[in-house]
Amino acid sequence: MIGTVPLVAGCVLLGTVAMGLIVHEWAHAAVLRLGGIDYDVSFFPGHESGPLGLLASCPWAVVRPNPTDRDPAWLLRCAALAPALLSAPVFVAGFVGDGWLASPLATAAAIGWLACSLPSPQDFSVAFYAHRALENRRTAVASSSRAD
Repeated sequence: MIGTVPLVAGCVLLGTVAMGLIVHEWAHAAVLRLGGIDYDVSFFPGHESGPLGLLASCPWAVVRPNPTDRDPAWLLRCAALAPALLSAPVFVAGFVGDGWLASPLATAAAIGWLACSLPSPQDFSVAFYAHRALENRRTAVASSSRAD
C-alpha cells in the first residue's frame, strides 16, 4: 500500500492546474487592461456537453484582444508573455530554499503552477507576429471604410 500522499498530491496538482489556468488567462487580461486594450475572456469556448467533452475540448480558456489601429504591437507582445511571470514565486521559493518544496504536496503544487506559467504556442505566435496582425487589421479597416 502506498498510502494517501500520492492521491492527495494528485488532487493538489489538479487543483493547482485549474487555478493556474484562470490566473494564466487573467495575466493576459491584466496587461491588456493596463494598456487600455479592449479584450474578451472565454472559458471553455465551443465545448462539448458533459464532463468528458468539457475536458477533451481545447482550448479551455481564451483571451481575445480587440486592439485598435493605434495600439502598439509591444503591448500585445507583453500581454502574450505575461504568464511567464507566474513562475517567479516558485523560483524565489526554490532559491530561498527552506526545504518546504521537498514535500510531495508542495512539489505537486509547484509543478502545476509552473505548467500554467508557460506561454502557449498561441501566446508565442502573438509575441512574434503581433505587428502582422495589427497591419492586417489596419489594411482590413482601410479597405472596408470606403465612402462610396
